[in-house]
Amino acid sequence: MNSYHLRPTAEVELCLQRTPPELRDLVLELRSLILAVAPDITERIQRRGFTYYHAAHGGPVSAGLCQIGLERDHIRLAFVHGAFLPDPKGLLEGPAAYKRFVRLASFEQAPWEGLRDLLAASARFDPRRPRPRVR
Repeated sequence: MNSYHLRPTAEVELCLQRTPPELRDLVLELRSLILAVAPDITERIQRRGFTYYHAAHGGPVSAGLCQIGLERDHIRLAFVHGAFLPDPKGLLEGPAAYKRFVRLASFEQAPWEGLRDLLAASARFDPRRPRPRVR
C-alpha cells in the first residue's frame, strides 16, 4: 500500500483538460517532484489548482507544502510559508507577508533543481517552530 495520498492521475488530467498542453506537462512533472521530495503528501484538488500538505501534521495552511495554481499563461508554484524558506537562487516572489511563489511559463525554462530545493525546504519546514523570516 502507498503511503501517499495523491489523486488518481486520470482525475488530475480531467481537471487539466482546458489547460494548455505545455502547462499540463509542467503540472504533471511538479506532481512527480513533490512526491519524490515528500512521499507522505496529501493532494487536494481546488478550483484553480492543487494543494499539497502533510495531513498527519495538520491542514493545507498549518502543514502546507505548496500549491500549484493554474493561470492562463503560466503555473504558479506557491509556498504558504515561503518567506521562511531559504532561496539562494532568488526564485521566490510576492508581496504577501508570508506566502511566496515561483512563476513557471514553460517546462524547458523551469529551474528544476531550484524548485526541488524549495520543495525540500518546505517539506522540512515546521511552522510551529519560531524562525526569523528569510529575505
